[in-house]
Amino acid sequence: MKTYRVKPEEIHRNWYVINAEGKVLGRLASEIAKVLRGKHKPSYQPDVDCGDYVVVVNADKIRVTGKKLDQKIYYRHSNYPGGLKERNLKWMLENKPEEVIKLAVKRMLPKNRLGHRMLKKLKVYRGPDHPHSAQKPQPLEVSV
Repeated sequence: MKTYRVKPEEIHRNWYVINAEGKVLGRLASEIAKVLRGKHKPSYQPDVDCGDYVVVVNADKIRVTGKKLDQKIYYRHSNYPGGLKERNLKWMLENKPEEVIKLAVKRMLPKNRLGHRMLKKLKVYRGPDHPHSAQKPQPLEVSV
């Protein structure tokens, strides 16, 4: 029995829109990562980007559990001596809620070129409006 390999012309990409209002951050991010990787399709292969596009709206209305608002720290470095910057989750949700979801999903994807390509299919917006209505995204209900 031969192993079936999906060909690039056989990959059909759908567009999904997810309303993040009231959803828990980590559980939402794992569902988004699953759709971006294509694990919800029967033709899934780990070394092929066969996932779909995901549009996330209402990113500023996500929930977190526990004391993460004050205790979770996001680090970045400017590559200069003493250039370590840190922000807590409360500041990030007030100023950059799109970045919070993107970082959570990015850390759940593969750490290679394939993961970078998958992350480009994620579109996150702060409010309820998005410019991708021409692609006719289907609503995807995430039960988290």
